[in-house]
Amino acid sequence: MARKLFIIIAVAFISTANLLAQEVNYDESRVAPYTLPDPLRFADGRRVKKNTWPQRRKEILGIFQSEMYGQMPPPSPIYLEQLEEGTTLAGFGHRRQVRMWFREDKTGPFVDWLIITPTSTRKQVPAVMLLNYRGNHTILTDEEIIITDTRDVPLNLYREEAPRGLCANPDTVSYYPVSSILARGYAFVTACYNDVSADPNPSSLEEQNRYAYNRVFELWGPRDNTRIDNTTCLAAWAWALSRGMDMLERDSAIDASRVVLTGSSRLGKAALIAGAFDERFPVVVPNQTGGGGVPLAKRNYGENITTETRAFTHWYCRAYDKYAGHEDQMLFDQHMLLACIAPRALLVEGFDEPWFDTRGEFLSLQAASPVWKMLTGKGLPNVEWPADYDTSAIGERLGYVRRNLQHGHSAIDWKWMLDFADKVFEGK
Repeated sequence: MARKLFIIIAVAFISTANLLAQEVNYDESRVAPYTLPDPLRFADGRRVKKNTWPQRRKEILGIFQSEMYGQMPPPSPIYLEQLEEGTTLAGFGHRRQVRMWFREDKTGPFVDWLIITPTSTRKQVPAVMLLNYRGNHTILTDEEIIITDTRDVPLNLYREEAPRGLCANPDTVSYYPVSSILARGYAFVTACYNDVSADPNPSSLEEQNRYAYNRVFELWGPRDNTRIDNTTCLAAWAWALSRGMDMLERDSAIDASRVVLTGSSRLGKAALIAGAFDERFPVVVPNQTGGGGVPLAKRNYGENITTETRAFTHWYCRAYDKYAGHEDQMLFDQHMLLACIAPRALLVEGFDEPWFDTRGEFLSLQAASPVWKMLTGKGLPNVEWPADYDTSAIGERLGYVRRNLQHGHSAIDWKWMLDFADKVFEGK
């Protein structure tokens, strides 16, 4: 089954890439010169100082809301209903399944969270939080985990019900080694992104409009299609991660001041956005985000604004369309979003495939690094673009590492992530 899933995702990725191949540049010599906006200068040209960074951060987040990801929805009350609990992983883990409602009468949309904590300690523990693709039941083979129904969106790549424990298999495309995470002293917290809003894959605008803006979008009233900065699915998934943090702040078993936020591919983008907007996340580790996440858009290398806005109309607001083929007109770029995480800790995990522009990721981090240096005294390590599996660019609070092979979280990604988090939390 894992091999079948890998083939399905690979075919979808290749099909999208082939469809848009004429729009994609894979030649570094064809990258036109570009100038990046300085994250340490206000839009009016004033120099940012340490005490004025919060105002500049607010200005930057406003740009990304109006020009790229749409408006971030306001916080919502949450009402938690514990559906079930018990032991799992041969007794080494304690399992809780919590339904998060957004209305007191428990009607309308909800998100089901799976929380697994180590039974080896009674102290509060740090946690890893992420959204998953195929359902909570794919995390472990545990038959008590409620099956997430992802079949109601006809165009969703993940509409087929996945087997239990799919992502516990290291041969699958996204591997969640929960036992190892618990052994490191961390809890594991996840929900399926399909609970938040549906995700039609590359298709027509009409199909994405029909299926994408459901579930939690119901909370925000009728959609005004005359606006060009409407809330997008990426913003909605990021919003849900912040509501997950609301939940953890109430959880007596988890230390909400030590949460590692991650996600891979489109959900890596969502984690990055959530980490940029919500300062409660102390460690943010986006994995293999691709264009529209960490890499610089102005490079126009690999996945680019034309491919992003053509294939994924529900991920970006309409205002972003105007930059397709006109990246030189952008008064912002992704390094500014990264900078909004400072002075908190950020580790970017890259994927050595041209579509994902790993060099563009590293350059984005380098361009954001001065903000960390101003706020903490230390930025990205002063090294060349590292080779695959070279960890020399991982600093104390800002780092970069990349690898080849499959797309999605792998065992080595988890090791790098938790090693980085351990250093951050020990330093704190």
